[in-house]
Amino acid sequence: MEAMDLDMEPKPQPESSSNPNSFKRFGLKTSIQTNFGDDYVFQIVPKDDWTAMAVSLSTNAVKLYSPVTGQYYGECKGHSATINHISFADSSSPHVLHSCSSDGTIRLWDTRTFQQVSSFHSGSGAEIFSFSFGGSSNNLLAAGCNSQILLWDWRNDKQVACLEDSHVEDVTQVHFIPDHQSKLLSASVDGLICIFDTDGDINEDDHLESVLNVGTSIGKVGFFGETYQKLWCLTHIETLSIWDWKDATETNFQDARSLASKSWSLGDVDYFVDCHYSREAERLWLIGGANTGALGYFPVSYSGTQAIGTAEAIFEGGHTGVVRSVLPMSNMPGPQGQSFFGWTGGEDGRLCCWLSDGSVDTINRSWISSELVLRSPKIRKSKRHGPY
Repeated sequence: MEAMDLDMEPKPQPESSSNPNSFKRFGLKTSIQTNFGDDYVFQIVPKDDWTAMAVSLSTNAVKLYSPVTGQYYGECKGHSATINHISFADSSSPHVLHSCSSDGTIRLWDTRTFQQVSSFHSGSGAEIFSFSFGGSSNNLLAAGCNSQILLWDWRNDKQVACLEDSHVEDVTQVHFIPDHQSKLLSASVDGLICIFDTDGDINEDDHLESVLNVGTSIGKVGFFGETYQKLWCLTHIETLSIWDWKDATETNFQDARSLASKSWSLGDVDYFVDCHYSREAERLWLIGGANTGALGYFPVSYSGTQAIGTAEAIFEGGHTGVVRSVLPMSNMPGPQGQSFFGWTGGEDGRLCCWLSDGSVDTINRSWISSELVLRSPKIRKSKRHGPY
């Protein structure tokens, strides 16, 4: 991959609001402009063996890159509306990428040829917001489709259930629970989280096991803990709640934004992107950002004293707008003994790669591949000190 060194203006180094040594600053290694215009990066997901990452864009396409070098591999095109969720298959089908869209389809792609190899349809053209593969025999595909939950046996493309009474508004999330593959969780704009048992002949009367009432529109959920019994939940009004989904106990952070805003020196935290859990450290972080593009990792204490602590990692100087997705990959080696933190993508259309060694030279320099950004030499030269 041919790359160009592009100088960036030095950025001031803001201090932590409490202890300047309590957080780690990451240096920007690479920035890729995925398109030109007003295109967004929605989601970044890794292949099982980390040889590729897929990036969904507001152009209704999915592009594939190397997570190590940023090299562009190709794109999967076919959706006619917004792509709401993407994921790679597991190691049994390493070259398969899944995507779902507001065009009412779930599509399967061969990432070696970038061609569609299969698809599932909502039937009515209704939007599909999320999907998940699982079941006791790993044969089920679940999808959140408007206010319904559809289930197929993906081995024969047969729809086996339509759960339409549990939610009254759009189902934003469906997940088969890790280590509990017969259990299916759904979350919705109606503020409810439902948990189903998918063994046997699936129906709501007999298979709806529990309902958790979050009380407001749910944007994203995820599982954590040694047995994945814990559940974090982010809402569309930027609140956080932590649940034990088995016994329905809750820790609620209604003021999550104000707590996080007090925990760094970069102004208000305007939104939350995701949560990140380390099984080794048994710690949970809330990932929040400012509309200017800065991003922080805020530790969450949810048992005993409840708190959102001082930012322990800060990313600044890569994005100029809202960050939509974070892909950590900090176990991978980088150049000169450094290690990659990972990639971020946002509404500025950029993919940014970060190194865990925040040296001055790293922070004040970025590289953009000429294979990924196709500009004329004249334009490229004129943009030397404003590469984005």
